[in-house]
Amino acid sequence: MSDVIKLISPIDGSVYAERPALDGAAVEATVSAARSAQIGWAALSIAERVAYCEKALEALTAMNDEVVPEIAWQMGRPIRYGGELGGTTERTEYCAATAESALADIERTDKSGFKRYLKRVPLGIVMVIAPWNYPFMTAINTLMPALMSGNVVILKHAAQTLLVGERLAKAFEIAGLPKGVFQNIVLTHSGTEKLLGSGLIDHVNFTGSVAGGRAIEKALAGTFASLGLELGGKDPAYVRADADLNYAVENLVDGAFFNSGQCCCGIERVYVHESLFDQFVDGFVDLTSQYKLGNPLDVATTLGPMAQARFAAWVREQTQEALRKGAKGHIDTSTFAEDKDGSPYLAPQVLTDVNHQMSVMREESFGPVVGIMKVKDDEEALQFMNDSPYGLTASIWTEDVEAAAEIGDKVETGTVFMNRCDYLDPALVWTGVKDTGKGGALSEIGFHNLTRPKSFHFRVEH
Repeated sequence: MSDVIKLISPIDGSVYAERPALDGAAVEATVSAARSAQIGWAALSIAERVAYCEKALEALTAMNDEVVPEIAWQMGRPIRYGGELGGTTERTEYCAATAESALADIERTDKSGFKRYLKRVPLGIVMVIAPWNYPFMTAINTLMPALMSGNVVILKHAAQTLLVGERLAKAFEIAGLPKGVFQNIVLTHSGTEKLLGSGLIDHVNFTGSVAGGRAIEKALAGTFASLGLELGGKDPAYVRADADLNYAVENLVDGAFFNSGQCCCGIERVYVHESLFDQFVDGFVDLTSQYKLGNPLDVATTLGPMAQARFAAWVREQTQEALRKGAKGHIDTSTFAEDKDGSPYLAPQVLTDVNHQMSVMREESFGPVVGIMKVKDDEEALQFMNDSPYGLTASIWTEDVEAAAEIGDKVETGTVFMNRCDYLDPALVWTGVKDTGKGGALSEIGFHNLTRPKSFHFRVEH
C-alpha cells in the first residue's frame, strides 16, 4: 500500500488535497520515460523548444482565475494579490528571448587552420524540488530554462502545494509537449532520497531549508550529479542618512510582510542611521498596524495565515525570546482577533531594542516579524549586515549610487539592491553565499548551469 501525501490547508485545517506517493516501479517508469524522451527533445531546435514553453505559459495564463484561490487554500496567500502570473510570465518571457544567445556556440577564430568552438549541451534529466512559498515562480526559475536547453524535467513539488505541479503538467499537456519531457511526481522524503541516490538524475535544483539542502547533498553523494541550492536567508536592509524616508518605509514594510513574511528574499532585519531612526520606526509601525489579518479568500485581507501552524509557532518563539531579552514590541497583537496561539494566523510584529544575541536578528524567521536597529555609520551597518550565516540579498536605501556600490562590494550576499528589495530580476543571476547555498538560476548563467560545455577542436588544414 503506497503512502499518501496530504495537503492541510492553513485556512481551516482541512485536508484540501491528497495524493498517493509513487512506488519504486512507478519511479523507475518515470525516469525511463524521461531518458527516452530526452533524445528527441534535445534534437529539436532551441526555437522549437521555446515555442512549447511559450504555449504552456499561455495555457497557465488561462487557468489563473482558478489558480489564485487554489494558492490561497494551499499556502494562505490572499487572493487580492492575484497569484504569481506576473513573475511567472516575466521570467518565462525573458528566458525565451535570451535562450538563443545564452546557448549559442562560442567560436575561437585566433588560430588559422583550425575550427574551434565551445558548444553548450543539455545535462539530461533535471529534477526540480520546489518549495511552497512561491510555488510557481520558484519552479519556473529552473523548469523553463532547463527545457529550453534541451533537458527533460521531473518536478517534485512540496506537499503543501501539491496541486501546483498538476497545474504545470496540465499546461504542458495543453501545449502539446512530447510525453516524458516534463513529468510531475509525488514522492515521500525517503522516496526522494532513494531516487537521488540512484545515479539516474543528472542535475538537481532544490529550494528549501538548510537542513533540506544538506539531506539532498547527502543523498546525491557519489552520483556526481550537479546541484543547485537556494536555502535559508536573513536578508538585511540598511537605511542611510540620505535615504528618501517615506519611500524606504513604504517599500521595506511591504518587503517584510508580503506573503506573511514567507519570502526567500523578504526583509528580516533593518539597520537605520541614527539621524532617521525615530522617524523611520514611527512610519514603519504606523504602516504595519494597517494590515488586515484574516481569511485569504476575502479580498479585504492583506495578511493571510502562514502555511503551517508550526511555522507560526517558530516566529512566536523567536519574538517571545527577543521580548524576554529586552526587545520592545511596537504592535499590539491583541487587536488582531485571528492571532491565537497554535494558529497559523499570526499578526505582524515590529521589534526595536534588539541585538545580535537574539535569534530574531540572526536566524531565519520566514514570517511576519522584523527587528530594527540603530547604527551610527556605514561601517557599523556593514558589520551587522554580514553577521549572519546567510547571504541571499541585501538592500541599501540611499541617494548615493557610489556609496551603495562601495558598501555592496563588501556585503556578503548574492544580490545587492539599492532603493528596492524583495524582487528577482530574470536578467540577473539568482544566487547566494554561505548557508544560503550554491549555484545560480536565471540570466545566461542559469542556462549555463543547466548545460555542460563541450569543446570541438578540428584541424582543417594539414
